Amino acid sequence: MTIVTFRLRGRGPSTAVALVFFLALQAGASAQGAAATRTTEQLEPADSLEGNYLAAIVAGAGRDLGAASVYLREAIKGDPLNNDLLERGFVAFLADGAMSDAFRAAEKLIQRDPSNGLAQLAVGIRAIKQKSYQTARNHLQRGGRGRAADITATLLSAWAYAGSGQTNKALETLDRLKGEASYNLFRDYHAGLILDIAGRKVDAEKRLKSAYDAEKTTLRLVDLWARLQARNGNYDGAAATYGEFDRLLPNHPIVRDGLARVAAREPLARQVGTAQQGAAEVLYGLASAGNRQGDEAAALLYLRLAIYLDPSHDLAILTLGDILERSKQPEDAVAVYDKMPATSPLRPNAEIQAGLALETLGKSEESIKHLQALITERPDDVDALSALGNVYRTRKLFSEAAETYDKAIAKLAVPGRANWDLFYFRGIARERIKRWPEAEADLRKALELMPEPLGRERALVLNYLGYSLVDQHLKLDEALSMLRRAVELRPRDGYITDSLGWAYYRLGRYDDASRELERAMELRPSDPVINDHLGDVYWRTGRKLEATFQWNAARDLSPEPEDLVKIKQKIERGLEDSPSANAAEPKKDGG
Repeated sequence: MTIVTFRLRGRGPSTAVALVFFLALQAGASAQGAAATRTTEQLEPADSLEGNYLAAIVAGAGRDLGAASVYLREAIKGDPLNNDLLERGFVAFLADGAMSDAFRAAEKLIQRDPSNGLAQLAVGIRAIKQKSYQTARNHLQRGGRGRAADITATLLSAWAYAGSGQTNKALETLDRLKGEASYNLFRDYHAGLILDIAGRKVDAEKRLKSAYDAEKTTLRLVDLWARLQARNGNYDGAAATYGEFDRLLPNHPIVRDGLARVAAREPLARQVGTAQQGAAEVLYGLASAGNRQGDEAAALLYLRLAIYLDPSHDLAILTLGDILERSKQPEDAVAVYDKMPATSPLRPNAEIQAGLALETLGKSEESIKHLQALITERPDDVDALSALGNVYRTRKLFSEAAETYDKAIAKLAVPGRANWDLFYFRGIARERIKRWPEAEADLRKALELMPEPLGRERALVLNYLGYSLVDQHLKLDEALSMLRRAVELRPRDGYITDSLGWAYYRLGRYDDASRELERAMELRPSDPVINDHLGDVYWRTGRKLEATFQWNAARDLSPEPEDLVKIKQKIERGLEDSPSANAAEPKKDGG
């Protein structure tokens, strides 16, 4: 499901400024690394307005929305008439999921500036939650203007009419959405859901099928259409709907659960049965579209509102947790994953993601214990075993990783397309513990299973396998062909280009090596390994002053401790006669 990227704005400096501030909270400072692991209860407000404001900025740079909310709350108390400060606080509260604070701030903002689109949206959402549907429509109609605001207000207003029992008025509202394919898709999708709740089965099936026929690759739409088919007694049709998606994306938990229930002729409950759930579905759909188009800031805000309306919306919870993880907020992600309903097919996924987020937080022992507990509870859970293997691999415990991947692969009746990564990761672990024949077999199996469209992933496997073969002077023609193909698939990946250049270096083809490594440097100028490699090739081609410059740069870019020792030796004494005798390993797995 696609739609134009939405960026929430009101007129004047308000919402746009606050969203810029929120983006700063999301992005953080590049040098910050992992988020801190303290709780907001441990925070002490500053003694001044300026101190709290600056503390909020620092918290934002550290990707700590909770702390930013605490300090902004205190700053607003110190200057309650500062509209810009209130706006920033409102967006931070909403992003942090502090809904009561967000709604209070939104009310004050609307009093000062009725055209504030995001504030009007938030208060309108609260009115839908409270079943005050006319009030909701009033706020939604007063929001900002523009394509994104219009489609949001139109869809939510339709659900507000549906909540009042005015089905025909809801449909009339939806039918204003015409023209673009994405508008037509949202129109028919939500019309079908509203008609289903109203008990108009034939019309509901017609509209929802129209949406499904236009977009068969969106999981939520597939699931809701299949559920409607099953409730209407068409179990074979529901099985076909799920089956078609399963061929596209094998073994998704929601599809797997749906196929099992359809096969058993079990009833499939409505996922959207109230106006509140319908409005949450609007927000989730728009958030998903924005997230795919890179608008994570607005997507996060919409997801917070969606979960406020429907706390059981499992896909919204999983998507929000994923955005928080990618925004380097793993502690907040863990808190979101914990909200996954126990009955959801996605509960195991959320528990696994929580374990991986603990690893990101630097809580390795806690992460391992968490995942081991899941495996004890669900010994056949391949995903949990894979996640534990990944944690071991990240910690460079390659023997433990290989053993864990062994257990995961042993659970597979017949390895399929969705399992290529298990063989890739086991291949990496086996290569690192010097079990090369088995590693090579795993890496080739990963390529065999991998769907061709996975260009980035295929490039990683080709890169790892190709470089490993070159490193051992095995099957050199095939290895170079693999590396060239990897570069074709990912021409902007500095690590993969570095691998090709380093392979040329190991083969003594220094001109080719220099060309590729210089290009890798252009792509990733601040990587210590690439700087180190370029220094080596410069030395071999007689450019010794430039070589020393590159090694000095590598030294200053925080290389791995074992690489740092070798780099310092080269700065002092140059290279030994044997090529690559003391060079850093390229990042064969793409970093």
